[in-house]
Amino acid sequence: MLLFREKVPDDWLPKVKNNLAAVLIDHAHLERKAATTAITLEKYRQLFPRVHELNSIAIEELQHFELVLGILERRGIPFGQPFRSPWIRGLMQTVRNGVQQQVIDHLICCALVEGRSCEKFQILGQALREQDPELAAFYASLVESEGNHYAAYLIMARHIDEAETHRRLDWYLDLDAKLVREGNPLPMLH
Repeated sequence: MLLFREKVPDDWLPKVKNNLAAVLIDHAHLERKAATTAITLEKYRQLFPRVHELNSIAIEELQHFELVLGILERRGIPFGQPFRSPWIRGLMQTVRNGVQQQVIDHLICCALVEGRSCEKFQILGQALREQDPELAAFYASLVESEGNHYAAYLIMARHIDEAETHRRLDWYLDLDAKLVREGNPLPMLH
């Protein structure tokens, strides 16, 4: 169950539907970054027992990256430079220093990115049915995976420290809502 306190802005879907090529390039970069992030999380000693689970997430994200690259190629859209997401940057710059604090914050940020992806892929899976049935089916096919990653990251954080994860998740949900309200003028997933 997604816990967000702010809904996707009303202007997000029209902006995305009118700029699908840019969104697909952004999506490809997000999947690549999600794979590298899962591997990066393996540096934390608290997550050593979860290395196989993190590898599985990384592999799945790389498979999604390949799928998006295939869509770009079939549509003749060149893979281009990524734009930095102000929403993701806003989350990640608040990750605290300190071994336990850093891993919990990092996992919560990853969970929120995956959760927002799950939410937005579900919206796109429904909204693109008439405009682009292939893309609608593709986005619908990713919803479960993104939701599973969201849950996995939260579970990992809770296993480290349940009370601290609950407290920080509450704080991050407020931050997420603030960042969503600030908006993003670019046609990006996040």
